[in-house]
Amino acid sequence: MGSIEQTTEILLHLSPIEVANLKEGINFFRNKNTGKDYILYKNKNHLRACKNMCKHQGGLFIKDIEDLDGRSVRCTKHNWKLDVSTMKYINPPSSFCQDELVVEMDEENGLLLLELNPPNPWDSEPRAPEHLAFGEVQITYLAHACMDLKLGDKRMVFDPWLIGPAFARGWWLLHEPPSDWLERLCQADLIYISHMHSDHLSYPTLKKLAERRPDIPIYVGNTERPVFWNLNQSGVQLTNINVVPFGIWQQVDKNLRFMILMDGVHPEMDTCIIVEYKGHKILNTVDCTRPNGGRLPEKVALMMSDFAGGASGFPMTFSGGKFTEEWKAEFIKTERKKLLNYKARLVKDLQPRIYCPFAGYFVESHPSDKYIKETNIKNDPNELNNLIKKNSDVITWTPRPGATLDLSRMLKDPTDSKGIIEPPNGTKIYKDSWDFGPYLKVLNAAVEDEIFLHSSWIKEYFTWAGFKDYNLVVRMIETNEDFSPFPGGYDYLVDFLDLSFPKERPSREHSYEEIRSRVDVIRYVVKNGLLWDDLYIGFQTRLQRDPDIYHHLFWNHFQIKLPLMPPNWRSFLMHCG
Repeated sequence: MGSIEQTTEILLHLSPIEVANLKEGINFFRNKNTGKDYILYKNKNHLRACKNMCKHQGGLFIKDIEDLDGRSVRCTKHNWKLDVSTMKYINPPSSFCQDELVVEMDEENGLLLLELNPPNPWDSEPRAPEHLAFGEVQITYLAHACMDLKLGDKRMVFDPWLIGPAFARGWWLLHEPPSDWLERLCQADLIYISHMHSDHLSYPTLKKLAERRPDIPIYVGNTERPVFWNLNQSGVQLTNINVVPFGIWQQVDKNLRFMILMDGVHPEMDTCIIVEYKGHKILNTVDCTRPNGGRLPEKVALMMSDFAGGASGFPMTFSGGKFTEEWKAEFIKTERKKLLNYKARLVKDLQPRIYCPFAGYFVESHPSDKYIKETNIKNDPNELNNLIKKNSDVITWTPRPGATLDLSRMLKDPTDSKGIIEPPNGTKIYKDSWDFGPYLKVLNAAVEDEIFLHSSWIKEYFTWAGFKDYNLVVRMIETNEDFSPFPGGYDYLVDFLDLSFPKERPSREHSYEEIRSRVDVIRYVVKNGLLWDDLYIGFQTRLQRDPDIYHHLFWNHFQIKLPLMPPNWRSFLMHCG
């Protein structure tokens, strides 16, 4: 095949102090170990970086004395000039673009400069776009991040979440999926699942599918935390899961291939995908924060990405200190606006022919989450599409369940009335009822589990979790629906410095966090060794912290790095017995 798996190399590491001392504009750095030079450009919180090497003949750049804006550098060999704010050469004009490096922050607010190799893997074995017949490529929206793609005589489905909740019981589908969704899944030739979050990897949905077609081919990226790490425990009988390396074309048939790419910010779990049919590319960046480190193919036929925001417990679930309702409302408004502008800018830069915002159509519909539903305001897809139209000629599509986009018609004539077929009149678009019962019953069963009759489960669980040597004391309080203490529930301290369980807070200086969790969810998560995303992203906790700082190492461990094998409760109960 000729293509090689994409790798990531760290070229430069700056300490938190060096990062804090970065000046606005141009910064020059040398890696003392390798002798290689780099340029970092800072504009407020936005950073861009490249190698300090002219594309013409490899000369070194220095400060450009004629540059009044602090944006350009001059090559010492032939006076070529580079505008580092755009990474374009300005002298000679329209000559080259400088290859950008990926800028990533580490866990301590240090900075890494990374080089992806190859940087644009989709350019390997390029194919010229061929003629598409009307009806040859059709994209049907089912719900949230789930699209059904007809590509010639093959069918491919993205991220099927079509039944039940996500994140324990915090998220529910906003849209009513088409009534034939299960038939559609069963007819697919392959399914791509981008990552392990339950609004993309939905075990209730896959259970229905596996009962009918357990051998359906499912494709996932080769992430450090396997997407299907919890398959055995889920009880879902899928037998054909394919883990593929990043940045390599996977050939489906002579016309169809796809490539999975990693996220620059969460490479251990997030992925995105490029599907190519007869040379026409469809780019789906899903939830990636910096897909492929920010390098993506330009002028694709169709691009889809998330847009809504609100996929985090912050700041709605926090209280105390600055977290007043006014502060939260203002923060949410600002953050959502930033996200809209970022997505609009990305679309403007990449210039896809058609753009579709998706993967944000969820609602906190359980009555006990009314407060979250009212405060966790999400972006409106039409607002984003209007912003895009203002700044570019990109065609936009706000999908409705069952609506189908005919790619050939839309590329030929965006005004073609048959380019997008909307669902028939009278089709139910939004859900107005959710079947809470069966899912809450499963969670509730954990509350009475025998494990929790023995208070030593606490030590057993946190020892299994394996997080320690960190100066943080956490108070965990089991609560009922309204976050008041659960009668007979546990209320205990964990000191993560030495993994002890003191009766009161230690006298030394330490960070402190209080986590109230709904008893059904916390016990279900503990019993099954699940990640804390169910608690945090699922809005099933209320948090207070002193001082008000984010403990990245702690949360990262419980959200991504818990052991793959669940705790051995059988052996625990035998010892207790």
